[in-house]
Amino acid sequence: MRIVIAEDNALLREGMVLLLTTNGHEVVATCAAGPEVLPALRTHRPDAAVLDVRLPPTFRDEGLRAAVQARSELPELPILVLSQYVEQAYAAELLAQGARGIGYLLKDRVGRVEQFLEALERIADGGTALDPEVVTEIVSRKAAARPLRSLTPREHEVLEMMAQGLANAAIAERLVVTERAVSKHIRGVFDKLGLPPEGGSVHRRVLAVLAYLDAAATTSPAR
Repeated sequence: MRIVIAEDNALLREGMVLLLTTNGHEVVATCAAGPEVLPALRTHRPDAAVLDVRLPPTFRDEGLRAAVQARSELPELPILVLSQYVEQAYAAELLAQGARGIGYLLKDRVGRVEQFLEALERIADGGTALDPEVVTEIVSRKAAARPLRSLTPREHEVLEMMAQGLANAAIAERLVVTERAVSKHIRGVFDKLGLPPEGGSVHRRVLAVLAYLDAAATTSPAR
């Protein structure tokens, strides 16, 4: 996999380069500041990008802005966003353009090699990979969201794990239930959120996650 990395911390940036190359990937460019990101993505057209949310010169949201712009220009580009803290409004803003191939992890996950690589591979395959702590933050704000009020506690759990990017088998293992039971709960989520059946199960999973994040974003305080 050909990857572009944007991270201002030199130690973390070089550590990711070493980690990725050791695991058979090619890092085609690295960026240390926001203005470098889009030119690198346009030039190299990578298979995936790993972007820090906060980059120089202002250390606010340069990486997120670059990710949003990159997705508008290169809509199929898988992007894994890294953040020091849970900033769920950023996740919602990025995912508003479409959840396929999008990941949002806390930087602590980079040190957990298997989780980081799994998330990167998942988004490269068109899936989503949301950090459990980001999802927990979203869950804490969901009470005011009308479309989600009708979900049962178990359906909330299943939707939370869908938002993390977990497949049915992984959800079943976490909840210690059968895949058939998970499928039933997912159908309940789709029906209660009013998601159209004609889009296919993968498309409806994305729509469900977007509804989840959108509801959270509307109840979050202004930045």
